[in-house]
Amino acid sequence: MRSGLTCVFLLLIAVPVMAQENVPPAPFAYRQLADPEQEVRAKALMVTLRCVMCQSQSIADSDAPIAGDMRSEVRTRIAQGEDPEHIRQWLIARYGDYVSYTPQVKPITWPLFAAPLVFLALAGLLLRGRFRRAPTGEIA
Repeated sequence: MRSGLTCVFLLLIAVPVMAQENVPPAPFAYRQLADPEQEVRAKALMVTLRCVMCQSQSIADSDAPIAGDMRSEVRTRIAQGEDPEHIRQWLIARYGDYVSYTPQVKPITWPLFAAPLVFLALAGLLLRGRFRRAPTGEIA
């Protein structure tokens, strides 16, 4: 009885996952724009955006379904005449800061940018004290 319930439960979980695999790709996921200038702008933007599923590839290089949807969205918006930076901000608002390869300085992220400078200053102070010459005539 217990194994039968487990099989039914696993089947109920697997059906939505299998249904997602059968969804056709977005219209511009693998098809370029007709205008070469617009396609160049779209490609330049896609290279700077991270795939939220792969996390180590840009959406231009990823074959994940979500990356295809993001490519299609970028191409559609570029074809409509939107500014690439506006599209980037929309994607950041939708998927979070992680989607962009270029980090933004915000009140919550400024310590990440300031920390290396603080560590360099501390290292400089420590090294300065370590290598300061002893006064002449004294044995260290």
